[in-house]
Amino acid sequence: MLRLLLAAPFVVLLVAFVLSNPTPVRLGLWPTDLSLELPLSLAILGFSAASFFLGALITWLPSVGHRVRAKRAEKRLAVLETHAKAAAGAPSPGIARPQLTGPK
Repeated sequence: MLRLLLAAPFVVLLVAFVLSNPTPVRLGLWPTDLSLELPLSLAILGFSAASFFLGALITWLPSVGHRVRAKRAEKRLAVLETHAKAAAGAPSPGIARPQLTGPK
């Protein structure tokens, strides 16, 4: 329900923008004869969406290395913890551990 309350004003503005900019524009790729005619609002929204996803990709890519290193470190830590628990449970050679007994 909270998502709907937060998204509703944005959707209303988006619909108002699309309805108020129906003028067709021609988009072309300069060295070729490729061109596309579509409403101005769709051209702007499409360019905005493409820019958003390109920015998200540029932001996400550098963090991949950090995530890989963090997972590797977590695996190493788990292995070290299991070794430490195993070593704590096994008696050390040469050191006698006192036997604890309850009250008599």
